[in-house]
Amino acid sequence: MAVGASLTPVRKEHSVPRAKGGSKTRRRRKKVMKLAKGYVGGRRKLYRMARETVERGLAFAYRDRRVRRREFRTLWITRINAGARLSGLSYSQFIRGLKQAGVELDRKILADIAVADAPAFGQIAELAKTHLSN
Repeated sequence: MAVGASLTPVRKEHSVPRAKGGSKTRRRRKKVMKLAKGYVGGRRKLYRMARETVERGLAFAYRDRRVRRREFRTLWITRINAGARLSGLSYSQFIRGLKQAGVELDRKILADIAVADAPAFGQIAELAKTHLSN
């Protein structure tokens, strides 16, 4: 033992209790654990692992909502192109003709008409054709 060392523990005069977050922390963790429902093993039971998995899942969900819109637009364009080519127009000519004719149908509606009602789509294509030559 060193000289001058005492055996009595040093006592703090004003000890402050440790802040652990309380109800806010519990609420936040509960929210994460609720989102982790359906995961397997520690991803569902352990907070840290659950949080990492939930954050990753939410990031994928955000990204893929945009990807889904992109893929639907591609599908609509493919369907419109197929319908337009039956009328002797390319997709770009068809869209240009519609713009010049002042037709304001969006791609979703045009694709639906192309699939469900071919004669009506043919009439729209003829309208686009007549405005292309002008």
